[in-house]
Amino acid sequence: MSIADIKKTLEQKTAKSIESFKGELQKVRTGRAHPGLLDQVHVDYYGSMVPISQVANVTLLDARTISVQPWEKGMGAKIEKAIRESDLGLNPAAQGDLLRVPMPALTEERRKDLTKVVRGEGEDCKVAVRNLRRDANEQIKRLFKDKQIGEDDEKRAQEDVQKLTDRSIAEIDRLVQAKEAEILAV
Repeated sequence: MSIADIKKTLEQKTAKSIESFKGELQKVRTGRAHPGLLDQVHVDYYGSMVPISQVANVTLLDARTISVQPWEKGMGAKIEKAIRESDLGLNPAAQGDLLRVPMPALTEERRKDLTKVVRGEGEDCKVAVRNLRRDANEQIKRLFKDKQIGEDDEKRAQEDVQKLTDRSIAEIDRLVQAKEAEILAV
């Protein structure tokens, strides 16, 4: 394995960590509604658990209301039950076949709790990135120890790894700040 391979692997793994973090941020509820909020809710569809988006049309009615239109007649009650039992704290209301899912306004205390959750997720992502940095540095040291690279190459490679780590952590901080601003906006 060469230094270039180590750097490329590190870049790919850090990008995956950041993408995963972005996915986690999507799940954190803000005051506004968005269809992706129900992505993690699964419903029983003929014996298998599938996401709501695979059995119904999920759209926005307005800034605070999600509408769920099941594709089959009998799925409305199952979808309503799945949303109600999810940990999102939502209370859907049935109107014929259409389900309206109003987003309750967040209290100040709940907003602060959600910002703590976001910071915690950000910290977990930073730890993952730092672990990737440590692994890359160990691989570089192993190459130096096995005399496959010189001392200058080792130092330069470790500096490059550190720069990539710093950029990734700055990106994570930026995402955390943006999500906190979104949560705290009334």
